[in-house]
Amino acid sequence: MAATFRRRLQRGAASTAVAALVLAALTASQAPGATGGAAAKRQPAPPPADIPIDGGSAYYTDLPPLNSPVPPHGSDHKGQGPASGRGPAEAGLPATVLAAYKKAASTIGTADPGCRLPWQLLAGIGKVESGQARGGAVDAEGTTLQPILGPQLNGRGFARITDTDNGRYDGDLTHDRAVGPMQFIPSTWSSGGPDGTGWGADGNGDGKKDPHNVFDAALAAGGYLCAGGRDLTAQDDLDRAILGYNHSEEYLRTVLSWYAFYRNGTHEVPDGKGVLPVHHDAGRHDDNGGRSEDRRHHGHGGKPDNSPRPGKPGKEHKPGKGQQHQPGKPGRPDGTGPTPGGTEPPGQKPTPTPEPPTGPTRPTTLVRVGDKDLSATAGTEFATPPQVRAQDAEGKAVAGARVRFTLPAATDARFPGDATAVTVKTDKNGLATAPTLRAGDRTGAFRIRVTTVAHTAPAIEVGATVKARPAPKADKLARTSDKELTATAGKAFAEDAVEIKATYQDKIAAGVAVTATMVTDDPKQPVENDKGPYFKDPEATGAAKHKPVRTLTGLTTDADGLLKLPKIYTDAHAGTFLLRLTTADGAVLTVKLKVAAATGS
Repeated sequence: MAATFRRRLQRGAASTAVAALVLAALTASQAPGATGGAAAKRQPAPPPADIPIDGGSAYYTDLPPLNSPVPPHGSDHKGQGPASGRGPAEAGLPATVLAAYKKAASTIGTADPGCRLPWQLLAGIGKVESGQARGGAVDAEGTTLQPILGPQLNGRGFARITDTDNGRYDGDLTHDRAVGPMQFIPSTWSSGGPDGTGWGADGNGDGKKDPHNVFDAALAAGGYLCAGGRDLTAQDDLDRAILGYNHSEEYLRTVLSWYAFYRNGTHEVPDGKGVLPVHHDAGRHDDNGGRSEDRRHHGHGGKPDNSPRPGKPGKEHKPGKGQQHQPGKPGRPDGTGPTPGGTEPPGQKPTPTPEPPTGPTRPTTLVRVGDKDLSATAGTEFATPPQVRAQDAEGKAVAGARVRFTLPAATDARFPGDATAVTVKTDKNGLATAPTLRAGDRTGAFRIRVTTVAHTAPAIEVGATVKARPAPKADKLARTSDKELTATAGKAFAEDAVEIKATYQDKIAAGVAVTATMVTDDPKQPVENDKGPYFKDPEATGAAKHKPVRTLTGLTTDADGLLKLPKIYTDAHAGTFLLRLTTADGAVLTVKLKVAAATGS
């Protein structure tokens, strides 16, 4: 018997396009990440985690001055003016730090224009996290002159994270500390990404990813803020992005206050001349200029407080309005005075802080809806969308809770907009229903992680399976030409002499496997012929490459249902021979091949 081999033919353009997939890289715990790629490659949102980017550690709570910044002469309201000018000192941003924020926003604006990342938001976070790198204490390359370290994340008032970097970034061999101008946790920076490479970025093009460098840290922070296709002109997206740094409502309000302040105008000041915060969360600085562990004004370990949520800056939420404070004058150390950093008129008793209004009930449990795992065929939509029910400790439905559905990196299934994570609110019955989920080409089982955005309920998982597409069928094979097929013994038939078309119920049948066999003319039971026309094995080498092959398997119709057979050769035998083409579904086509005797034989 002649050898049998498989030949893989290229699919048509349409099927090739379907097979082309783009996987985004930024999926993992709520942490900033590097950016890159075209706008079409929007980064998926990092899955929620219990630990925010800075470990829930302390932050600067100074608020902007009451009067809005006055841009320096000749500048605009985007901080593009000269290096000095009028306006509050707090509106002055250190030159290198300001350049880093603008460069990061520009880089991300090119790669991901839909995010609409303003550099003033990076400045607001940098102000709260590190006082703009301690007033711009950086070298010409943007690296801090001394390490900026947060408190030890030992679980006492903050998240508990044992050492992950062997002290490489924070010098601590027992626990991690948030590091650098944007206060990244070492594990988040170096290995917290979906592929184990972390979220660090190289913002200054020196080939290194250094959290102590303000260019690198700003680009990484911008990458996180834009992750998951966020549009930062949308208040919900903006709030979620900021809360990913430190899940505290006061932190959110403080960052938004500085963001609004900087949007009203800034000016550039020399490095090292920026205004330093005058207090540190009503506590003290530690020895290295980092954060005190004496925390008095916001949540611990990334847990949100119960303060009311701000609205959009300049509307419901008006940063600085009505705050009786001036920078440089701290409030009472016991926390009973006015807004931190404020003053009181002489002889006047402090105004008691009003109790925050009672917010909506927060869910303590998420319950999966439906007993069976979700299922879909590759390339089709899941018939049932992922759905869970949020309920409180008494088992009552919780309406208005924000619930996030996150897909794992192991699947190419996607929510609308090619999203890998979506956030929805529960309805009056406590039901959170994700948008329609579409299966990709990758088959197998995966788990959808479901969490509350406020992390008040333990995460649960919803199982899903993508099944393989059924094998393409063909119930008819036909030649595309009625031209007689002839050749002379010892020579070959014309190139691509045999082309066939496969159909199923009169429709094009793409991707159908076809077997081609040179057979005998026995009408009862044709078998593979041992003489006459034959194929060659294109994968063979040496003498084997000339050996006749009379059965081909693995031939496949293209996107148009067409298949051109490889070149057909002849031996010394003349006569009429049969080529039989078959499919697994029983479609059969027999083609006659006429071989004329060689001249002079």
